[in-house]
Amino acid sequence: MHDSREHGVVPLEVGDQARLYVCGITPYDATHLGHAATYLAFDLLYRQWLDRGVQVTYAQNITDVDDPLLERARATGEPWADLAGRETELFRQDMTALRILPPHHFIGVVEALPDVAKLIESLDGAVYRVEDDLYLDVHADAAFGSIAGLSAEQMRELSAQRGGDPDRPGKRDPLDCLVWRAPRAGEPSWETVIGAGRPGWHVECAAIGLTYLGEQFDVQGGGSDLLFPHHELCASHVRLATGQPAARAYVHAGMVAYRGEKMSKSLGNLVLVSELRDDGDAKALRLALLAHHYRSDWEWTELDLPAAAERLARWRLALERPTHPPAEPLIARLRAELSEDLNTPGALAEVDAWCASSGAATDGATVRDALDALLGVAL
Repeated sequence: MHDSREHGVVPLEVGDQARLYVCGITPYDATHLGHAATYLAFDLLYRQWLDRGVQVTYAQNITDVDDPLLERARATGEPWADLAGRETELFRQDMTALRILPPHHFIGVVEALPDVAKLIESLDGAVYRVEDDLYLDVHADAAFGSIAGLSAEQMRELSAQRGGDPDRPGKRDPLDCLVWRAPRAGEPSWETVIGAGRPGWHVECAAIGLTYLGEQFDVQGGGSDLLFPHHELCASHVRLATGQPAARAYVHAGMVAYRGEKMSKSLGNLVLVSELRDDGDAKALRLALLAHHYRSDWEWTELDLPAAAERLARWRLALERPTHPPAEPLIARLRAELSEDLNTPGALAEVDAWCASSGAATDGATVRDALDALLGVAL
């Protein structure tokens, strides 16, 4: 199998089975276009494998208990479990509207607590206490840092920005990560085989991946902001537990900006999927996202959706003609473009060219089916 850890491209050659893990949302706010672009990227990978006859098993977590969720619940006065349930359901609706194929296993952290506790128990020699909390000693994993390839200074800076606590007193190393948080007043906790509390972030995905996909899977994916520390530390947990790397490839989608800044809940510069799909054609929204290569960083503008709607109208008009160019050459070119690291801009350009051409064949239905299967665009 093609190992793409160094350059991050998707591995399409996987044999007759593939296992995919994509890190899910923390459901304390509605799904924005940055989320949508990420899950669309891995939906495309899933579709290419299906087109090749590969049997796919796809798992995704939902971080339905975490600090940002609890903070939002306290700020709004809404019970945290109600907030998580409502936003999770909205996420499901958004994904359905965008025709993103659902994972086989969609697992909340609360549901996975026994699996998380079991994994932490297996890490006994690599876990130590700071007060009543448990931390993973990253130096117990000789391969720690090999996925992101960053310096210690870069890792410490990103850890502080992305949910870590490098300055907490009592830690052996600033990069050691929380695996189990002891009970705090006003916070939920659960009784498990390792005691009461709730899990840290990175161990959750490691446990869910191991439980539902096995000791090694083909791709772990997410946004590029998950490369470090999240995917690096997920891998360390799995290596320490099993002696094997978790994923054969780590694949990351680019970041989507809006008004000059990366779209994020913390900044509040969000463009919400639910609002856009309520105001127009969700198929056009999917097409607007497909116009950008999944690994690129790009900025959403007010022109993206109208341009996609116009393109969608051209495609529909072309398919309503009584005659069309032959379908098979187009389908072959689509597959070729998508086999090149899911080159969707190239694939869309091929469809544009086909729609602009004349021909005597009448197999427009074949093209319609291919666009649905390969790109998830139903016309």
